[in-house]
Amino acid sequence: MTTYQPTWESLKTHVIPSWYSNAKLGIFIHWGAYSVPAFAPPVGELGTIPDEEWFVANPYAEWYYNSVNVGRGPTYEHHIKTYGKDFPYENFTHLWKAENWQPDEWAELFRQAGARYVVLVTKHHDGFCLFPSRYTEYSTMNRGPHRDITGELTQSVRAHGMRMGLYYSGLIDWTFRHDPMFSGRDVREKNCTTKEYADYAYNQYCELIDNYHPSILWNDIGWPQAAVDRLPELLAHYYNTCPEGVTNDRWNGLFWDYKNKEYESGKEAVSRQEKWESCRGLGLSFGYNAQEDERHILSPGALVRELVQTVSNNGNLLINVGPKADGTIPDIQKKSLLGMGGWLKENGEAIYDTTVSSRKTLEGKGCRVWFTANGDTLYAIADASAPSQILIEGLSGEPQALGRAEGLHWQKEAGGIRLVFDRELEMPVALKFPGRE
Repeated sequence: MTTYQPTWESLKTHVIPSWYSNAKLGIFIHWGAYSVPAFAPPVGELGTIPDEEWFVANPYAEWYYNSVNVGRGPTYEHHIKTYGKDFPYENFTHLWKAENWQPDEWAELFRQAGARYVVLVTKHHDGFCLFPSRYTEYSTMNRGPHRDITGELTQSVRAHGMRMGLYYSGLIDWTFRHDPMFSGRDVREKNCTTKEYADYAYNQYCELIDNYHPSILWNDIGWPQAAVDRLPELLAHYYNTCPEGVTNDRWNGLFWDYKNKEYESGKEAVSRQEKWESCRGLGLSFGYNAQEDERHILSPGALVRELVQTVSNNGNLLINVGPKADGTIPDIQKKSLLGMGGWLKENGEAIYDTTVSSRKTLEGKGCRVWFTANGDTLYAIADASAPSQILIEGLSGEPQALGRAEGLHWQKEAGGIRLVFDRELEMPVALKFPGRE
């Protein structure tokens, strides 16, 4: 086992463990006091809306505190009308009971969805912790659920054969700094800059590492400047404690095992040459938003397409689940997850344990083909939005459909294999070409 020293030089020798590269699919979970009001205007995806509109009409329900704190906009108006002007956010921590939560049921759902790992938000920007901490009483052990959410879910996830990762909001904590944020610049400048908070975040990270041994350390926003000199020490402690651990890139750009893309934000930073991860909600929010319906939620087919497109370009998909305050997962979210899981049972060979193919995505009028590889084996995952056809050049072998291939036929030609689609496909079709990568 490699022992890492608390230096950047030593940390940069860390190699992404094979389990993460092979896993391809994880489940993100945003569940907290913000799940009680469960409100946000479903206006659009991150990266498609200008700052001046985003922060006063934020579709992220987990940003409820800030969306009220800005003093205008749909969430502010909803809060005043529903709870009153003098109702503080922290009251939601007492109202969040998680009375119907069964961690084993969650873990079984995620397993059936085809996930290989889970990442739980242990402290979001509201500062409320889902784990017992020596450094605060503001946690689910002392309020609301009165349970160690992190510990119970970690045990269930591992018992169901998946790896457990933990998210922590490293740079924002509204219990330390309350300024309303109206822009990305505010996020960068109105965060927690004090030495007091820097020590707090460092110490809580050590609690998470030492008590739960997470396979993923998922930091959000950034890291306090006052603790930058201690970051190598923290990461070395993590890798030495969790030898197969992996972390993302939200450490002020100082270090990463893999990079993040969030909806449309950050897509310019990822490439097929470097491991990356796409995180997004099943809808437009991460936290549960009661304003969302089937119009906003990815259908099973759309979710599979999101997965295939991500994996074919060297990414993992971290798809988010937003449970209700009582601990149940909405049926419309379950439907999409189980639909993806059913597809993966038949076609997972083209996803799990694969690498990037030398072939890039083929685009045709009304159709598309993505590629993955495993050794010499090529997988072509074909999709169509209308009757159409496309030629995959340079192939001569007979393809094998891994799952159902209704609506798709193929024929050999001098230049390769031509795929012919009779109609729009409900789900993509995965084809295997042995020995042809």
